[in-house]
Amino acid sequence: MAFTLWLVPLTLLASYYTFVAAAVAIPQSPNQKVIKNKVEEGCDLYEGKWVIDEFYPLHNASSDCPFIAKGFDCVRNGRPDKKYLKYRWKPNACDLPRFDGEKFLERNKGKKIMFVGDSISNNMWQSLTCLLHKTVPNSNYTLTRQSLLSIFSFPEYEASIMWLKNGFLVDLINDKEKGGILKLDSISTGGQWKEVDILIFNSYHWWTHTGHSQTWDYFQVGDKLIKDMDHMEAFKIALTTWAKWIDSNIDPSKIRVFFQGISASHADEKACLRKTQPEEGSMAAPYPGVDIVKSVINNMTKPVELLDITLLTQLRIDGHPSIYTGSGPSFVDCSHWCLAGAPDSWNEIFYATLLRD
Repeated sequence: MAFTLWLVPLTLLASYYTFVAAAVAIPQSPNQKVIKNKVEEGCDLYEGKWVIDEFYPLHNASSDCPFIAKGFDCVRNGRPDKKYLKYRWKPNACDLPRFDGEKFLERNKGKKIMFVGDSISNNMWQSLTCLLHKTVPNSNYTLTRQSLLSIFSFPEYEASIMWLKNGFLVDLINDKEKGGILKLDSISTGGQWKEVDILIFNSYHWWTHTGHSQTWDYFQVGDKLIKDMDHMEAFKIALTTWAKWIDSNIDPSKIRVFFQGISASHADEKACLRKTQPEEGSMAAPYPGVDIVKSVINNMTKPVELLDITLLTQLRIDGHPSIYTGSGPSFVDCSHWCLAGAPDSWNEIFYATLLRD
C-alpha cells in the first residue's frame, strides 16, 4: 500500500476525530449493558474496600513460584514491610470465595485460557499461574516462552494458561522510511484468539506513553497517516476496532470473553515511593480511559465481561514494586504490582465470576 503522509494542523484535529470516529463506529445498542459480575444477588464485586486478612498472602512468590518475573517479586527484591501482603478485597455486600486452584483446574480441564495484552496482563497471568501451582504443587507443569507467547500448562488437567503479548490489540507495523505505524482500524493477528476457550483482553497503558517511551511514529486510519492525535481518542478508535472484530469473529457459545479493566498507575512524581498501606476510603476520582472501555463494551453485540479493577487498584498505592524491582533504587515502578499482591485479588474476582455459571 502506498502511504500518504497527512500531517494534520491542530485546527483541523477536531473535525478529523469526528470523521474517523464515524468510520469505525458501532451501531448503538441502548439496552446492552456492561455485564456486572455477581456472586449473589445485590453484590457488586467492584464496590468495596481492602481489609486485613491474616490468611493472606495466598502464595509466597519466592518459594512457591520459581517462574515469577524478577520485577514482580518484591520480597525477594528486599522490600522490608510486609503488611501490603495481608490485604484482601472485600465487596460491600458479600465476600469473594477463597481461590481454589484445584477446583479451577477441574472446571477448566482440557481448556485453553489466554491473556492478551501488555505487562499488566502479564502481571495477572503470572499471578494466576502462581496461585494454581501453589494449590497443586505436585502436579507437573511446563512453561514455554516463544517470542510473544508464554504457555503454562498442567498436563494432568490438559489445561493451558497463556499470555500473548499485544499491548495495543490493533496492528503495529514497522515501515523502513516512516518508522512505527499504529494502524487503528486493523487487526491481522486475531487468528490466535480463536483457538482458545477463555480470552482475557487488556489494553491501556501503552496508549499513554509519550516521548522516548512511545513505540510508534504515526497513527493510521485507512490510507491516512496522522503524526499527532490525542492518545485517548486513538485508544477509543482502536478499542472500537477490537470490539468489531470480536462481534464478527467470536462465537460466545464456544469462547468466553473478558476485558481486564484499567489498572491504575500512581506514577506521578513517584507517588508510590515507600507507601505501606492502601489509600483510605472506598471511593476514588474518575480515571482516564475507563469511560471509553465501558462505552465500547456497552455497544457490542457479543457478550464481554468487564473485570472492573480500576477502583481496587486506585486504592492500592502501596501495592507497587516501587524501588523493589531488582533494578536498583534509582528505578521506581508505580505501574506494575508486587506478587503476592493486588493481582491475586483480580484473579479471585475472575474465579468468582467463573463459579457463577
